[in-house]
Amino acid sequence: MSEDEKTPAREIITDYAQGHFRYFRTPDGTVYAQRQGHPVARPIRSQGSTGSHRQELMVGLFRDGFGVFNGSAIKEALDLIEALALSEDVQPVHIRVAPGSDGATWLDLGRDDGRSVRIHPGGWEITVPDPREVSWRRTQLTGELPVPLRDTDGKGIDALMQLCNFATAETECLAIAWLIGCLAPSVPVPAPFLTGPQGAGKSTGGRMLIRIVEGMSGDLRRAPKDEENLIAAVAAGWVTALDNLSHMTPDLSDAMCCIVTGAENVKRALFTDGDVFRVGYRRPLLLTGIDVGVIRPDLAERLLPLRLERPRVRRTEAELWAEYAGVLPTVLGSLLDLTVKARAATAETPTDLRMADFAHLCAQLDVATGLGALAAYRASLDDLNDDVIEGDLLAQTVLRHADTLTPGAAQRMTSTEWLHLLTGLYSGEGFRPLPKGWPTTGKVLSDRLKRLQPTLAARGVLIDSGRTRAGRHLDMTRQAAPPPNRQGAAF
Repeated sequence: MSEDEKTPAREIITDYAQGHFRYFRTPDGTVYAQRQGHPVARPIRSQGSTGSHRQELMVGLFRDGFGVFNGSAIKEALDLIEALALSEDVQPVHIRVAPGSDGATWLDLGRDDGRSVRIHPGGWEITVPDPREVSWRRTQLTGELPVPLRDTDGKGIDALMQLCNFATAETECLAIAWLIGCLAPSVPVPAPFLTGPQGAGKSTGGRMLIRIVEGMSGDLRRAPKDEENLIAAVAAGWVTALDNLSHMTPDLSDAMCCIVTGAENVKRALFTDGDVFRVGYRRPLLLTGIDVGVIRPDLAERLLPLRLERPRVRRTEAELWAEYAGVLPTVLGSLLDLTVKARAATAETPTDLRMADFAHLCAQLDVATGLGALAAYRASLDDLNDDVIEGDLLAQTVLRHADTLTPGAAQRMTSTEWLHLLTGLYSGEGFRPLPKGWPTTGKVLSDRLKRLQPTLAARGVLIDSGRTRAGRHLDMTRQAAPPPNRQGAAF
């Protein structure tokens, strides 16, 4: 055969690739490849250690008898495939949890055969999803989950609670509600903050919770030093767990708020002048620590304090994790059963809480089981408000002044006048020195009060801003009756 009659290598590779793989693009324009009938997708430009499409393409060509091709031929073929894929269907890829059709959701078991759990209104089942319904993305953080057991009769939840050292039954039901929330891709869930005395097993308890969703390879890690590294870690997995927090900077606090409720980061694409790439993220977050100091009000609304106590009997790590691995299939099966029951329950959505989706989930769990999760959630937020107030002298001063107001009547002044009044109230007749961080201008005071609004409102003090011809003003009102939060906080 003459050289002119030979089929170019790039055409052989392209024909093979299109016959054995499905190519599509995500909303951000990244092109992914899926082996026909398999739900796991890989970006065609990836060189990651979890296996790239280039590698699986080379292996497939070799094993099917097409031989070994040089890098330039594969590159030319992939360039053409990528260009052709830009006209294909747009489909998102998901890590661990994904929405499905007909109100179902999917849980990726991280298995090579693609078997996953489909959670639907009538129950749950293990099957391989249609790649056009669900496309899984795998990273080094995607561990393998055991096949969940059926007909557990709730034994898995009981076994989990026996292994964890939760201090109260209310803490236990909040942990269960959070785990159910982790299986819902569209429900923002507050970040559990595992606290307790030294030796209470906070790190161990955190690992047990995340490994139900992330597998035995899931682990805690130290908080990254900057937001960019934190976002990279969050984007590569589903549950992000940060261990042994002793201090929380304002930047880290703001980043955690974005992780819990969702945000998007836009950066310039490498080796380009004007192209950008978008990284959207909203992930379950878990924290451990004894004390992180002052908690900012916006983060407090997104936290879920889970207190642990010191165990009465100590066990070796080997014994503990061997028992945990043995009951994990039962735990996962029980959690799936409970998830189906909670989703099937009908409950009203509380409208007075910031994390309304999670509050609604707690209400559904209460209807299904009677655990009292919503009351426990309200009480936890009440405790966090106390923590915010105890760490903020400005909030304490505002509440002190609010006690002198007539209930239901608003006091209106400019922010500068409010600064003068509150500063004088704090300093007193002895002109006590102002603490570090005390507002120095009316604008700074106005911004601080806006951030404190949810905390003050939970204590019956409303702060509102407005503008008249005379200028901007702030209104302070003491509610005539206790706020709804505190009425519902009792068990």
